[in-house]
Amino acid sequence: MSGHSRKEDEVRRMLDLPHPPVPVDLTARATALGTRLMNRRRTARLLFWLLVTVAVIVFTVWASVVEPWSVPPSETTPPLEGW
Repeated sequence: MSGHSRKEDEVRRMLDLPHPPVPVDLTARATALGTRLMNRRRTARLLFWLLVTVAVIVFTVWASVVEPWSVPPSETTPPLEGW
């Protein structure tokens, strides 16, 4: 007997046994759990995009106020000679 047919025989024996009883409210509990998971994921996704939006707005305001791309003013003035 090969390993494949032995496994098939084991599965057939398991399927021939009487099936365990299923709780009556299993569908309702599974639906409630799925609804809670979907709501949590939706809330997490909303918070993520809200945080990204706020970060972009804060960065834009900071960049427009500080202007990091411009050259900072000189700390010292060059010496004036020849006046």
